[in-house]
Amino acid sequence: ELGGKSPQIVFADADLDAALPAIVNAIVQNAGQTCSAGSRLLVARSLYEPLLERLGTLFSKLRAGPAVLDLDVGPLIRATQKERVLDFLAQAEAAGIATVAQGSVVPAAPSDGFYVAPVLLRDVPADHRLAQEEIFGPVLCAMAFDDEDHAVKLANGTTFGLVAGVWTRDGARQMRMARRLQCGQVFINNYGAGGGVELPFGGVKSSGYGREKGFEALYGFTTLKTVAIRHA
Repeated sequence: ELGGKSPQIVFADADLDAALPAIVNAIVQNAGQTCSAGSRLLVARSLYEPLLERLGTLFSKLRAGPAVLDLDVGPLIRATQKERVLDFLAQAEAAGIATVAQGSVVPAAPSDGFYVAPVLLRDVPADHRLAQEEIFGPVLCAMAFDDEDHAVKLANGTTFGLVAGVWTRDGARQMRMARRLQCGQVFINNYGAGGGVELPFGGVKSSGYGREKGFEALYGFTTLKTVAIRHA
């Protein structure tokens, strides 16, 4: 399993009061260092600006620092990972990709610590490295979609396929999206990769093969044997 570049897909009829906290948590949990981090945000164009305004307010309040302070975001795993995340952000700036909002690193954090403030970027081109490669840090890349087909194209448009979140009240759309998304797990009106020991977890494409948990996980430890007996 090699990560997911997992999309959060928000349609115009979504319950934003439920969606926004989940979207934030999915990218700041473990400072974005989870295979299932919701690192891409796909939003219906009619909802794009108001959603980014509300989400930007939440991001601007996020604080990174030592775990003992019980803040929103902890450190990255090592110095090289911090450098990698900062390099991605430098590439965003060089490409003219706008920052909607950014959190802060608290003054009490060690100056040589591996802290990166959460960042919300907007209008990230679908083919840019930021939208295609695993950043493995608290960086959320937002882009707008025009219709359901466009949302599916963007969501499936990476080499990964681990998790997706779909936010819509439309039951028929929920089922269509679940069928069309190329990933191992689809969360509808919620997001929380894993889900307990009984819920199979795994991906497709470059997100790996096989499954953890559930009966499906046991199949990796079994071998199919065919026995043919001729009865005289």
